[in-house]
Amino acid sequence: MPSFLIPAFGVTALLYAAIGFGGGSTYTALLAISGTGYQLLPIISLCCNIIVVAGGTWRFARAGAIDWRRIWPLFLLSIPAAWFGGQLPVSELAFTALLAGALGIAGLLILLQSKDAQDHQNIDNRPAKKRVLLNLAIGGGLGFLAGVTGIGGGIFLAPILYLIHWGSPRAIAGAASLFILLNSLAGLAGQFTNLSGNNGAALLSYWPLLLAVLLGGACGSWLGALRLPLNWLRRGTALLIILVSLRLFWRAITLL
Repeated sequence: MPSFLIPAFGVTALLYAAIGFGGGSTYTALLAISGTGYQLLPIISLCCNIIVVAGGTWRFARAGAIDWRRIWPLFLLSIPAAWFGGQLPVSELAFTALLAGALGIAGLLILLQSKDAQDHQNIDNRPAKKRVLLNLAIGGGLGFLAGVTGIGGGIFLAPILYLIHWGSPRAIAGAASLFILLNSLAGLAGQFTNLSGNNGAALLSYWPLLLAVLLGGACGSWLGALRLPLNWLRRGTALLIILVSLRLFWRAITLL
């Protein structure tokens, strides 16, 4: 395992935890750039995701920020879709290109979110049936993408929920945190079905990354609690994601 991954994972966890995400998309990208076997990427990333967001989800739930009556349609299809996506075998080229595209879109969505995140309130006036159908479609699509690429999907969910005026910033943060946790668990279960014995042994050598994200995530949660200008953190994270996306696109081109 390249040594630069340990501080890189710690800093990534710090940045993402400060804005309420897990960091799975960037973990996966960093591993891909480092030359890690692509079959291992989703498993490592999802494990790191779970570590970072578990505490945040618990805090959101304890504070009453998760509206269980409104949130369930997001998970009804996303969890089985994440499990199914995690089982699909994909080539390295397809995986790298899909991840690069997903990261590029995520970075742009976060930039859009950072402009007016504080002004969004719960003004979604769609009929209840349409809201449920829209949430089912969003959850299913993002869950499948999360399972295939080894991310939690919250990095896409939060900006989308802001754009459709789904709820208050606090409610959206709680929904995204729980979405990441549950989809990461479901995607990880699917990914383990493709794990061979040799890959399982190689996986153990990446344990320092779990410690790095544990410490980085704790520091990020602390920084977020200090009420720093979150828009600055969002913009910085978005630019990092876009740069990583461009690097992955170049890697995908070399695989052609």
